[in-house]
Amino acid sequence: MFSWLSNAWRVPELRHRVLFTALILAIYRLGSWVPAPGVNSDAIKQYFNSTSGTVLGLLNLFSGGALSQFAIFALGIMPYVTASIILQLLTVVVPRLEQLQKEGEAGYAKINQYTRYLTVVLAAAQSLGYAYLFKRQGALEAGTGRMVMIVLTLTAGTTLLMWMGELITKRGVGNGISLLIFASILAYAPTGISAWVNGGTTERLFFPIVAIGVVVAVVFVQEGQRRIPVQYARRQLGNRQTTGGSTYMPLRVNMAGVIPVIFAAALLALPQTVAGFVPSWSVWVNRDFTSTSWWYLFAEAVLIILFTYFYTSVQFNPVDQADNLRKYGGYIPGIRPGPPTAAYLDRVLQRLTLPGSLFLATVAVAPSIFVHYFGFSQATARALGGTSVLIVVGVALDTMRQMESQMMMRHYEGFLR
Repeated sequence: MFSWLSNAWRVPELRHRVLFTALILAIYRLGSWVPAPGVNSDAIKQYFNSTSGTVLGLLNLFSGGALSQFAIFALGIMPYVTASIILQLLTVVVPRLEQLQKEGEAGYAKINQYTRYLTVVLAAAQSLGYAYLFKRQGALEAGTGRMVMIVLTLTAGTTLLMWMGELITKRGVGNGISLLIFASILAYAPTGISAWVNGGTTERLFFPIVAIGVVVAVVFVQEGQRRIPVQYARRQLGNRQTTGGSTYMPLRVNMAGVIPVIFAAALLALPQTVAGFVPSWSVWVNRDFTSTSWWYLFAEAVLIILFTYFYTSVQFNPVDQADNLRKYGGYIPGIRPGPPTAAYLDRVLQRLTLPGSLFLATVAVAPSIFVHYFGFSQATARALGGTSVLIVVGVALDTMRQMESQMMMRHYEGFLR
């Protein structure tokens, strides 16, 4: 591993990418400590301490603790994730968006532009909801002018984070949006470690075993794949004849990665936003829709399963794959080219997606079950539990794969084996 790191550091382009990513993440963490104008961070923290176990705690985790201080990056990157969910769902029902999706890079650029506009709208609504919520609870003293200033600041902070995430994707290493969430969870980890050290005997004894088991299971499922054999026939291209050969098409057990978990968390944040405007809704959310309630856990599990199937279908289209195989003279042994190949790939993909989606739902729900039945503290389960470990390990593996490809392009020995 150390030799691989030293080889990676010798590559100028890779070194610049890593340093650029680290710089952007450092700026993000700095902005998470700078409070919005006219905000008393101590009063906001006291309110969060009195509402432990609610959905606000989970949202605070994804913001890296910035929400509990009402910092300029208090909303984190979740409004952008929510906007991406809405646009991807609309591509199924809106013909214009579906047409844009099929136009290639130009169409995706247009959809990304719509996503940015929707992100600004959602960030403004979410910041206004939080401001009204904190003001009604007595944690924020602000008039109309200061409320407008807070909303503008938080919306601008989310827009800046969206731009920073895109910069990491283009000029850094890994997916920028995922890395911002990754950094937020790691920043919250010391709180979970402190809660674990000061927790009860059962928590201190069994939590490391549970955490190691979750990490091993996540790596095992994330790296698991079904290899579909593919045979290529000989083809005549002009005066040259290509030789046939055999290879395989890898279908991962969890092709959607950690995206369904992030999607579900972003969507479940909407009731808290609406609760900022409707007092009766706020009472129900704080009483019956906490992160350990059965309603919340059931909704989270169902959303994760649905989003896993949806995102997998977006990432992998069996019909397109079958057409590409037939176009380049490839076929699956024992399966006729064309529609039969598409039906076979779809059947295999459905069977793989089911255990993958159930695994994601189980890992995401497990921490709340340990809190409810085994006496684990909220801070430990939230900072070091299944959802956090799943996102951290998943993003780390994806980033390592990108660095691995950069190393292999320069004829260095890779790290992943």
